[in-house]
Amino acid sequence: MNLHRLDLVSLSLFSLIVRAGSISKGAALANLAVGAASKRISDLEGAVGASLLERHSRGVTRSVAGQALYDHAQRILHDVDRLAADLSDYASGMVGIVRLWANTSAITQFLPSDIASFTEANPGIRIELEEQNSRDIVLALLDGRADLGIFADRTPALGIHLTNYHADRLVLVMPRSHPLAARRSIAFEEALEYDFVSLSKGTSLAERMQMEAEALGRHLKLRIRVRSFDAMLQMVAAGMGVAVLPSLAVHALVRSLNLRQVPLKDAWTERQLLIGMRDPNAVSRHVRLLVDHLCKTQSSRSTSN
Repeated sequence: MNLHRLDLVSLSLFSLIVRAGSISKGAALANLAVGAASKRISDLEGAVGASLLERHSRGVTRSVAGQALYDHAQRILHDVDRLAADLSDYASGMVGIVRLWANTSAITQFLPSDIASFTEANPGIRIELEEQNSRDIVLALLDGRADLGIFADRTPALGIHLTNYHADRLVLVMPRSHPLAARRSIAFEEALEYDFVSLSKGTSLAERMQMEAEALGRHLKLRIRVRSFDAMLQMVAAGMGVAVLPSLAVHALVRSLNLRQVPLKDAWTERQLLIGMRDPNAVSRHVRLLVDHLCKTQSSRSTSN
C-alpha cells in the first residue's frame, strides 16, 4: 500500500463520484473525461490495495474500504479548503487569526466594542468568534479547537490558565405586574415560589441556578428553556415566568418590553467572566495582543465605574 501516491484531484473526484452515484456523473462534475476519471479511480484502488467502488447496473456504491476513504477524504478536503482560506488571508495582508470562543454573557455585554476597537488597531488580525456555553469552551481550549475562551467563573477548568475579564451581576427579571416587582432586592430562595424561564441545559447560568436551588433544598420550577437572552425576555414578557439574567446584557430590552429587573442578594449572583488559554507561553503573538487588549478594556471599565 502506497498512500503517498494519493493526490487531491483524485480524492476530490472520488468524493464527487460517491455523491453522484456514477463515475460518468462524477467525471462531468470534475470536468474530466470518463476514461480519465476511470483511470484515476483504478490508480486510487491500486494505491489503497482494495476495491473502493462496487459497480452496479444503475451506477456505483462505495465498498467498505471506499467508505473509509470517503470519510477521510472529506476531512482532508475540508482541511485543504481551510488552508486555502487562511493562506488567502495572509496573501491579502492578514497576519494572524484568533479563534475566540465566548459565552453569551460576554458576547452580549462586552465583546462587540472590545473586538471592534482591537480590529481597528490591528487590521491584520482576524477574530473568529464563536458563541458556546462555558463547559464546551473549556473543552475546546483543551483539545485545541479554540485559542482563547471567555467563560463564567466556577466552571471546571483544570489545565487552563485563567485571567480576569469583566464582572457582571445577575438580576431577577419579571413583568411590572409581578408580585416581586416592587422589591428593591430579593433573595433567590424567595423567587423559587414562581415559575422560571431558563437557558438551555448545559449553559453555566442554567446549571448554576439548578445547583443553587438544590443547595437550598428546593425545586426549580422550570416552565420553558430557550436558547438566548432575547428569547428569555420575550417569554417573561408573555407571562411565562421570571428569569435570572446579567443586568448589563438585558438592560435595554428590559426597558423596551416594560419589564422590571430586581437585584439578587445572593453572593453567587456577582460573577466574574474569565479569559482562558491552555498555555500562555505557547500562544502566538496575535493571541497575546488580543489578551492584552481585553485586559486593558477590563481595567479601563473598572476605572470608569
